[in-house]
Amino acid sequence: MHILFICTGNTCRSPIAAAIARQVAEERGLSNLEVSSAGTSAAEGQPASDGALLVGLERQLDLTEHRARQVSPELVQAADLILVMGPHHLERIEALGGAGKAHLLTSYASRGADDRSVSDPFGGDLGTYRVTVEELETEIRRAVDRLAAERAVS
Repeated sequence: MHILFICTGNTCRSPIAAAIARQVAEERGLSNLEVSSAGTSAAEGQPASDGALLVGLERQLDLTEHRARQVSPELVQAADLILVMGPHHLERIEALGGAGKAHLLTSYASRGADDRSVSDPFGGDLGTYRVTVEELETEIRRAVDRLAAERAVS
């Protein structure tokens, strides 16, 4: 099972989301879960933002090797599940062939009860990044719960 997380620049939300998902999978012993990230307007090769790196360190999420990449039809095709941060990301992924396997993270995690965007911390202070990481952790734990229940991920 391959999950692809999508945001805009692939330097904040989606790399943090991927790192959290890896951590949750490890905690739960989900060995067949592969996780990656990309952006709809990524500058290829950019590192994670300073805020993402610092807040990641606080949570034992290592983003030092992360490099931004642009989403492509090939990445969309290779993913089993695509979780995006906002509606404009969902539109882009669907245009690249991801209809049916792409969802807003909040909508997927809540089984359709919540369809808000995940807040974008880019340009904010560490407090802003911390709020986003809390939000991502909550939503990703709920998403992994759903995935495990529906697809018997082990």
